Amino acid sequence: MKSLFAKYWAVLGLFWVGAVVSPPVQAQDTPRLYHTDLLRDGLITAGGVTMAVTGSVLLSNKTPLTITDLASFDKSQVNKFDRWAAGNFSQKAKDASDVFFYTSYGLPLLFLADQKAVPHAKDIYFMYAETISLAGGIYALTAGLTNRKRPNVYATQAPLEERLHKYAKNSFFAGHTAATASVTFFTAKVFHDLHPNSPWRPVVWGAAAAFPATVGYLRLRAGKHFLSDNIIGYALGASIGILVPELHKRSQETSWSLVPASEQAAGEPLQGISFTKRF
Repeated sequence: MKSLFAKYWAVLGLFWVGAVVSPPVQAQDTPRLYHTDLLRDGLITAGGVTMAVTGSVLLSNKTPLTITDLASFDKSQVNKFDRWAAGNFSQKAKDASDVFFYTSYGLPLLFLADQKAVPHAKDIYFMYAETISLAGGIYALTAGLTNRKRPNVYATQAPLEERLHKYAKNSFFAGHTAATASVTFFTAKVFHDLHPNSPWRPVVWGAAAAFPATVGYLRLRAGKHFLSDNIIGYALGASIGILVPELHKRSQETSWSLVPASEQAAGEPLQGISFTKRF
C-alpha cells in the first residue's frame, strides 16, 4: 500500500508541476478548448491531496485483525449480493491488476503525439492532475473511514499475513478500479473533444470502459474487493474522468457578460446594459 501511494504521488506531482511551469503552447489562432485556472484548479487539486493525506494517515493507523477475529468470521456475515466472492484469493490476479493499474497512468502521455492535443497540453495535464488527485483523495479518505473486510480475509487458503494485514479492512471501495477508470475515461473524453469526427471514438470509449473493468475483475479474483466495491469504484472513477474535462470545457462555453443595450419606447431611445449568457 505504501508503494502504491508513493507511485501515485509521484505521478500526480509530475503532471501537476509540468502543467504549472510549462509555457502556453497554443497558437494565436487556436481557440482554447478547455479553461483551467491556476488558483481555482490548484485549490481543487490541493483539496484532493489533503483528502488523500488524511486518508493515508487513517489507513496507517488502522488496527490489524487478529487470529481470534478470523475465527469469528463467517461468509454468512457478508451480504447476499457479494457473498459469492468471499474467500477469493489469487496472487497472480493481484499482480496482473497492478500491471494494468500502473500502465493506465501513462495513457494521457499519448496526447504528446497528437497534433490536435499539443496546443492544449497545458490545460490537459493540469486537468489530469486534478482528476487523479480527486480520485485518489476520495478513495483514501473513504477507505480510511470504513472497515469493510476484504474477500481474502475469508480465504482459509490465503497466507495468514495477508488475512491479518492492517490493510485487510480496506475493501470499500475499489481504489485500483476507481483510479484506472478515472484515467481511461479522462483520456477518452479528451480524445472525444479533440476529434469530434474521428471514427476511432467508439474504439477509444470501448477501450476506456474495458481497461478498468479488467482491473475490477482481477481485483475480484484476487480477493481484494467485492463486486459492489468495484461497481462503486468504477462509477466514481468514470464520473470524475468525464466530468473534469467536461466542466472545464463548459466554463468557457457558458458565461455571463454585460453588454450595452438600446431600445425604442414611445418613440424615445432608451440606453442601458443587459446581461447575456453565452452557450
